[in-house]
Amino acid sequence: MRFTITREKLQEGLAAVVGSIPTRTTLPILSNLLIETDENGVRFSGTDLDTAVSIRVPAEVEEAGAITAPARKLQEIARELPPVPVAMATQGDAITLSSGRTNFRLNGLPRDEFPAFPAVTFDSSWKLTGADLNQLISHVAFAVSTEETRPILNGVLWELGEGEMRMVATNGHRLAKMTISREGGEGSGNLIVHPRALQHVQKLFAADVDVEVGRSENHLGFRGNGVQIYTRLIEGPYPNYDQVIPKDNDKSLVADKSALNAAIRRMAIVASDQTHRIRLSLGGPILKFSVQTPDLGEASEEMSIEYDGTPLDIGFNANYLLELLRYMPTDEVRLSFKAPDRAATMQPVGNEDTPDFLCLVMPLRLLD
Repeated sequence: MRFTITREKLQEGLAAVVGSIPTRTTLPILSNLLIETDENGVRFSGTDLDTAVSIRVPAEVEEAGAITAPARKLQEIARELPPVPVAMATQGDAITLSSGRTNFRLNGLPRDEFPAFPAVTFDSSWKLTGADLNQLISHVAFAVSTEETRPILNGVLWELGEGEMRMVATNGHRLAKMTISREGGEGSGNLIVHPRALQHVQKLFAADVDVEVGRSENHLGFRGNGVQIYTRLIEGPYPNYDQVIPKDNDKSLVADKSALNAAIRRMAIVASDQTHRIRLSLGGPILKFSVQTPDLGEASEEMSIEYDGTPLDIGFNANYLLELLRYMPTDEVRLSFKAPDRAATMQPVGNEDTPDFLCLVMPLRLLD
C-alpha cells in the first residue's frame, strides 16, 4: 500500500473514526483502525464491536492495499506533523510515514484480523437530511438513562410511522420526545439505538448531506457522502412512554426562557447537592422560587409570568429543569401541571416552524 495525503485530510479521517475505538479492550485489534486504499482514495474504519465508523477521504493512491494501525498513536503523530503532504506506505506489517524531514515507523496488524462490518441492507432504506437527524438527536438523546439497572432505557427509541418519525428518550425522571415528517422508506417499526452511535451520526453528517438509513435484524446502518456508521440495536420492548405523558394537566404557565433559566440557575446554587430540590410557588402573574438547605442556607426570587390555574406549590430537581430549558428552541416556554405529585410537561411556545417537541419532568416531594 502506498499513498500521499494532505495533513489536514489525514487528521480529518482519523478524528472521524478514533471515537469508535475502545479505550480499553482485551482484543488488541480493536485498538487499531483499518486503513484501505483504492482508486477513490483512502478509507479509515474503526469499531468497538457495537458501533463501527468508516470514512473515505481523498488521497493520491499509488498502490492499493490494506492494513491496521494503532489508532491513537497514529492520531497523535498526525496532530504533530508539519503542514506538508504525508506519504504513507507499508512493507509487511510495518507502516512508514514521511512528512518533510519527519519519519515514523509503526507496527501494524494484518487486515484479516479486523472485524467485519455488519451486513446491513439498504434495499428498503429511508432517507433524511443531516439537519433532520441532528435535530432529532440533539433534542432527545440527552434524556437517556446512564444507569445499568434498566439497559433498555440506555437507548433512544426511534419510531418509524407512515409519514412521520419520532425519537423518545427517558431515564424515568425526565423524558424528551420529538416528531418530524418522514419521506420514503418502507413499512414502520421501532428501533432502540445506543446514543453513542447517534453521537457519531451527529458529528459526521453535515446538515446538507442526504443520509440513507438501512437496517438488518440486529443492526442499523447510516451512509452518505463517504461516511458509513453501523451500530448494534438494543433488544427488548421499550416502556409505553405514552402512558406517563399527562393528558389532563389543567394548570399552565408561559415564561421567558432566558429569565426562567437564569432564576433557576441562581436557586440551584443553594440547593442540596443530593436532591437539587427547589420550590416553585404558582398563583397569579408571579412565579415565586425558593430553596432551603439546612446546612447551607436559603434563597428566593420572583419573576413575572402568564399563569392559568389555581395556586400550586411544586418541587423539582433544578438540574433537570435547566437541562430541558437548554434544548427548548423558542424564546418562550410553557409548563403545565396537575398536582404536586404529578408529572409536569414543558413545550416551546411561539414558533410555528418548531417540530412537535415535548419534555416531561417528574416532581420532587416538598419538605415543609
